[in-house]
Amino acid sequence: MGRQESKSNNQIRSQIRENRGMPDSRYQEMDRAEMDRQMNLRAHCPEHGEYFQRWARDSAAARERLEAHLDLAYGDSEGETLDLFPDPARAAPTPLLAFIHGGYWQALDKGDFSYLAPPFVEAGIAFASINYDLAPKVRVGEIVGQVFKAIAWLAETAPAHGIDPERIFVAGHSAGGHLAALAMAEAPVKGGCSISGIYELEAVRLSFLQEVLELDPETVRSMSPLRNLPARAGPLICAVGSEETGEFLRQQDEMVAAWRGQGLDARVVDLPGRHHFSAVDALGDTRQPLFAAVRDLVLGEG
Repeated sequence: MGRQESKSNNQIRSQIRENRGMPDSRYQEMDRAEMDRQMNLRAHCPEHGEYFQRWARDSAAARERLEAHLDLAYGDSEGETLDLFPDPARAAPTPLLAFIHGGYWQALDKGDFSYLAPPFVEAGIAFASINYDLAPKVRVGEIVGQVFKAIAWLAETAPAHGIDPERIFVAGHSAGGHLAALAMAEAPVKGGCSISGIYELEAVRLSFLQEVLELDPETVRSMSPLRNLPARAGPLICAVGSEETGEFLRQQDEMVAAWRGQGLDARVVDLPGRHHFSAVDALGDTRQPLFAAVRDLVLGEG
């Protein structure tokens, strides 16, 4: 598939209520070097490679241990696949948590995050890990459309996998947090969690990431969660590591304030001592408040 989007930004915007008028003036005070510093997460965490290796190792072990339905196609393109981990002990349809990986829309894979599945499956929650085509093969607008398609596919096929289509929740990390936040406007989604999410794409456009992503002003406007607040949505849990860059901390503060200003339920879970790459680990750690908050949300206990 080439760079031509199968869904235009305008088509996707019709599924989201746009909130115009978010100012970009704050970025006029930052030069390119500062924006690069704020957005270059691998430079901010030199040991990031160790996290990638551990994720891969632990995810391979999780796929061996769990009932796993791998590489299920929700569309026709190479990237439109997902992995599904149902609860093997299910006696009735279970809720589902669909996870969307990060990687700045251009890296990583659904298989890197299978390690998050076991504690949710053990709690009686089915877990899905969603893939999508990566930039520069496709643009961000098409990735958003693919994630929406994956969620719709999960709802349509839910009964065949012992899943309750009325209890579908989303979670995502980094760019996946951006995608999860936009997906909150989708009808099947009952609630979600965004970890280290990106809510204002102007910060991305003004950084080194623009060289691959090629964001235009319309995409920034129509695909930034801060500018496209849903008219109604379920609860959104937001979490960001205390050791992340100021831009990520600020964007979460603005997202939570905007969500609450819209009369929506935004909940904050603190991640003390965590940076961008360790933040997502808290989702799969039963000792952490983030896991408990998401588990309780999905099970209807919080």
